[in-house]
Amino acid sequence: MGNAKSGAVSKELLQDLKLNTKFTEAEIAQWYGNFQKQCPTGRISPAEFEAIYSKFFPESDAKTYAQHVFRSFDTNDDGTLDFKEYIVALHMTSSGKTALKLEWAFSLFDVDKNGYITKAEVREICQAIFKLIPRDKQAELPSDENTPEKRADKLWSFFEKGENERIAEGEFIKGVTENKDALRLIQYEPVM
Repeated sequence: MGNAKSGAVSKELLQDLKLNTKFTEAEIAQWYGNFQKQCPTGRISPAEFEAIYSKFFPESDAKTYAQHVFRSFDTNDDGTLDFKEYIVALHMTSSGKTALKLEWAFSLFDVDKNGYITKAEVREICQAIFKLIPRDKQAELPSDENTPEKRADKLWSFFEKGENERIAEGEFIKGVTENKDALRLIQYEPVM
C-alpha cells in the first residue's frame, strides 16, 4: 500500500484520494500520520476495528454491527483495512452527501456482496443495529419497531417487495430517499 511503512503518503495514493474524496492534501497527510500511529502495520484488523467501533457505543453490543461495517469497507476482501479503504470509508460516511451515504448503506445491507439486498439480509443488519440500541432506549421504541424482526419488516415494507424478492441499489436509494422513516430505520446514532 504505497509507502505503508514510511512516514509519508505516496504521491500516487495522495492524488487518487484527492480525486475521490472531499479531503485536501493536508487533511489526507494528517489522517495518514494518525493512521500510522494507530496502525503501525499499515492495516486495521477486524478485531482492532471492533475495539475502535465499540468506543462509540459503550452501552451497547457493537461487535456484530462493526463486523458488517468492516466487511462493507474492506473493498478488496483481504480481511484488513488499508489506509485507502479507511479514508474512502471515512469520506463516504462523513461527506454529508446523502447519495454517498446511501451507497455505503446499500453495501452494508448487501451482506453477500451480490449486488442485491434480500429480506434475510435486511433482518441480519437490523439485528446488528438493534444490538447498538441500549436496553433503556429499546423500551422507548414504537411497538412496530421494538424488535429486530419488526424493524426489518417495517423497513422491508417501504420497498413494496415480496418475502423472496430482492432490491437493487437504485431501488434501495430511491426507497430510502423518499421515506424519512426508512432512512431512520437503516441506522442508529447514539445520543452524545
